[in-house]
Amino acid sequence: MAVLYRSNAQSRVIETALFNAAMPYRVYGGLRFFERAEIKHALAYLRLLENPRDDTSFLRVVNFPPRGIGARSIEQLQDAARASGCPLHDAVSTIGGKAGANISAFVAKIDVLREQTQGQTLRQIIEMVLDHSKLIEHYQAEREGADRVENLQELVNAAESFVTQEGFGKDAVALPVDEAMQSQADFAAAQAAKGEVAPNEETGETLSPLAAFLTHAALESGDNQAQAGQDAVQLMTVHAAKGLEFDCVFITGLEEGLFPHENAMSDFEGLEEERRLMYVAITRARKRLYLSHSQTRMLHGQTRYNIKSRFFDEMPEHTLKWLTPQTGLAPAMWGSRPAGFGHADNTRAGYYTQTQPSIPQRAAPQASGPNAWVRAGLQVFHTKFGEGAVVSVEGLGEDARAQVKFARHGVKWLALSVAKLTQV
Repeated sequence: MAVLYRSNAQSRVIETALFNAAMPYRVYGGLRFFERAEIKHALAYLRLLENPRDDTSFLRVVNFPPRGIGARSIEQLQDAARASGCPLHDAVSTIGGKAGANISAFVAKIDVLREQTQGQTLRQIIEMVLDHSKLIEHYQAEREGADRVENLQELVNAAESFVTQEGFGKDAVALPVDEAMQSQADFAAAQAAKGEVAPNEETGETLSPLAAFLTHAALESGDNQAQAGQDAVQLMTVHAAKGLEFDCVFITGLEEGLFPHENAMSDFEGLEEERRLMYVAITRARKRLYLSHSQTRMLHGQTRYNIKSRFFDEMPEHTLKWLTPQTGLAPAMWGSRPAGFGHADNTRAGYYTQTQPSIPQRAAPQASGPNAWVRAGLQVFHTKFGEGAVVSVEGLGEDARAQVKFARHGVKWLALSVAKLTQV
């Protein structure tokens, strides 16, 4: 089975859904989202905000984008750090000359940025890092840098989705250093009441949204991609799919501005090329073909409402079988449980599907608010963590939260106003 997407940034949503569902996948002819160089650079800056003595992150970005720090100067810094038995950050003052001044300026930039991001949301932190690090500016100057810029902008969407799925409050902020030094018990209780941290029930550790996101990124970029020969979902761009065939193909992101791409919509030749590319995508399927678009998509941290691609209207109606209503409830994000799938053996038949809230969610009791039905003992479904059992519920209204035990992810405290649980 193959899933085709139009842009590299689009694959991040699909990768996250497959990762959370423990479904093996392989990115064909490319890297996973969190493995891409530009994303690693951005994460290195973010890790230095959390821990300035992270030597690996320090070395990755101390001269990226280039700031006049040569390899010899970095070697001198490493020698000084080893001699003193200290992190690179603490040995910066031992390096003199222009290189030393440049390294000191880099450290000062990170320290100032750390102060400026205190009290900011995860999305705001990442936007500030992308701005102050000059990463986007650097890649915009490259001839082939458009995809890298798009990926960095997608990192903002990844953060926005993460805080929602993890049950953080929408306005959860980074933690000042002095607060982080409070006793763990008092700190966890105070911050959990404000919805600003995610308690880890296995270790008792309380993480800020930034620290939790960095942990998530490390897990998703770990050694979990399907190995050669393993039965797995194949992820690839439409361009990469040329010459390949699969029994079952999903084509995602069929929306105006994405497929066809916005850069081609005002140009006849460009639109024709997009149409030819669509033909290539369709003919990759030997037996079953699923076409999908989303009614809403997050772009640069903002929700956008989309129009389905004109390519749907250019296909004979009798070849399409609509698996979900074309109107009605807005679909949930990719990764939630679908209302249902259908298939046939006609190679040229097109299939359109979008996900929507399951029936139990729409039928949930509303007597005392939208989450009144959640109670201990119920089996529930979460779009990221899958199925789990409610252990306990506390709070009322917007402050209500539930402790849920998931088979794969363990015990999680979820803010009910954000998590959008559905009953199994």
